[in-house]
Amino acid sequence: MVNLDLGDNRFTGKLPAWIGECMHNLMILYLWSNSFSGNIPHQFCGLSKLHIMNLSHNRLTGHIPHCIGNLSGLKSKGIDEITYQGKLKVVAKGRVLLYDSTLYLFNSIDLSNNNLSGRYTNGTNRTHKTWYFNLSTNHLTGQIPSSDGNLEWIETLDISMNHISSPIPFSMTSLTFLNHLNLSYNNLSGKIPTTNQFLTLDDPSIYQGNVGLCGRPLLTECPNHSGQSKPGGDEDDGDGDGDGGDKFEKLGLIINIVIVFFVGFWGVCGTLSSRGLGELHISALLTE
Repeated sequence: MVNLDLGDNRFTGKLPAWIGECMHNLMILYLWSNSFSGNIPHQFCGLSKLHIMNLSHNRLTGHIPHCIGNLSGLKSKGIDEITYQGKLKVVAKGRVLLYDSTLYLFNSIDLSNNNLSGRYTNGTNRTHKTWYFNLSTNHLTGQIPSSDGNLEWIETLDISMNHISSPIPFSMTSLTFLNHLNLSYNNLSGKIPTTNQFLTLDDPSIYQGNVGLCGRPLLTECPNHSGQSKPGGDEDDGDGDGDGGDKFEKLGLIINIVIVFFVGFWGVCGTLSSRGLGELHISALLTE
C-alpha cells in the first residue's frame, strides 16, 4: 500500500494504529474530514516513507507526537519520480490545487481544524523540506521558534487560530519560498519584520487578531525601540537605556517651554513696571 485516502467520509472512533504498524511503504495518508477522535497514534511515526499527511477536520486531541518531525519522507526533497504516479487535490494557499506530475516532490502536513494542544514546537519544526504546513484552528501554545527559519522549502505556513505567544522570529525572513502565510488570531507581539520575503507579505489579514503586533501592514504603529526578535536580542538604540533618549528629549522640551514662559512673563511685567514708575515721576514733577 502506497496511497491510502479515506477522506471526506463519516468514520468515527480512534485513528487505526495498525496503519503505522503494517503499511511501512505508505507515502500518502489522507484521513481528513471525518470524525476521528483521540490522540494521533505514535505508531504513525513508523511511516518513514510518508511525505503527505492530512488528518485535518477531525476531532483529534492531545499533543502532536515529537517523532512526526523525524519522518525521513518529510525531511527529504521528495521521492524518486519513478516510484509511483498519481494525482492529488490539495487545499493550499486558499484554493484547491491539483498535483500530478510533481506530486512526488510535494511534502505536506495538515493537522488543521482539530482540538490538538501542547506546544507548537513539538517536533514539527524539523521537517525542513516541507512545502505545506497547516496547524491552524487548534489549541497550540508556546512560541514560534527561531528554527522555523530552517524550513527552507516552505511555501505555505498556517498556524492561525491558536494560542501561540511570541514575537515573529527574525530568522523567518530567510524563508525565500514562502508565499502564503497566516499568523492571525494568536497572541503574537512585537514588530512585524519588514525585510526580505516579508516585504511581499503585506496583507493585514495575515496578522490580524494579535493585539500585541505592530508595524506595517497593520495600522498600529510601533513605539520607538519596540521589541523585535533579532539575532543577539531585541532592538535597542545602542546605549542600553531603551527609550531613554525620548525621555530626555521630552524633558528638554518642557524645560525650554518653562524658560520661554518666565522670560516672556518678566519681560511684560518689567515693561509695565517701568511705565508705572515713569508716570509716577512725571506726576511728582507737575505737583511741585
